[in-house]
Amino acid sequence: MLLPKLRRSLNTSPGIVRVVPFLLFFLLTALQGQWGPESGYWIYVVKTVLGGWMIWVVWPMIKELRWSFDWVAVAVGIGVFVIWVGLNGRYPTLTDLFGGESEPWNPHLIFGEGTYWAWFFIVCRCFGSILVVPILEETAFRSAIYRYVIDVDFMKVSLRRFHWPALLVASGIFALEHDRWLAGFVCGLAYQWLVMRKGHLGGAVCAHAVTNALLAAWVLLRNVWNFW
Repeated sequence: MLLPKLRRSLNTSPGIVRVVPFLLFFLLTALQGQWGPESGYWIYVVKTVLGGWMIWVVWPMIKELRWSFDWVAVAVGIGVFVIWVGLNGRYPTLTDLFGGESEPWNPHLIFGEGTYWAWFFIVCRCFGSILVVPILEETAFRSAIYRYVIDVDFMKVSLRRFHWPALLVASGIFALEHDRWLAGFVCGLAYQWLVMRKGHLGGAVCAHAVTNALLAAWVLLRNVWNFW
């Protein structure tokens, strides 16, 4: 009874059903580390579980959200990864521009090198970044925000429609969500193109997942935790 009631509540607005799951995930991100270094890792687990559950709740209500695989999306995902890594250190990050601290996400330093807890959090990070984050972000940015800039009644706007202001705004907001803002902006442009190409979110979700999977492998194989 609870699940149908929740779905009815969320489905009162197409904007709510597409943006609220991401906002909950984002708000929990802002709380990471507020209660000591270990809390950041536990909150990541909580937000990943909550994000996965929210995806399950809203999936039937978002018709443009579907699994899709094609080699163009994979190629875009690889290309974005290359850009993300290749641009590293070649421009100031948001932390560089506005100050603050940016501690690398490395559970080995907090829970002990090679401990079960360290690997537990690494697995959670991989699961969250590859399977949960792409769906939440693509639904919010590429479906809702992009079309909302074009028309407040965004559901009547085709996902295939090209609109320069919407592309710049959605990609710009997406960029500001990431410390490496320039790479994030390129991501936004590339993933939005995939959405316009097919008229649904499947290709963008696939490319985003490929990018994040390669970044996870890069972090673990090269021990470059600053990319997390």
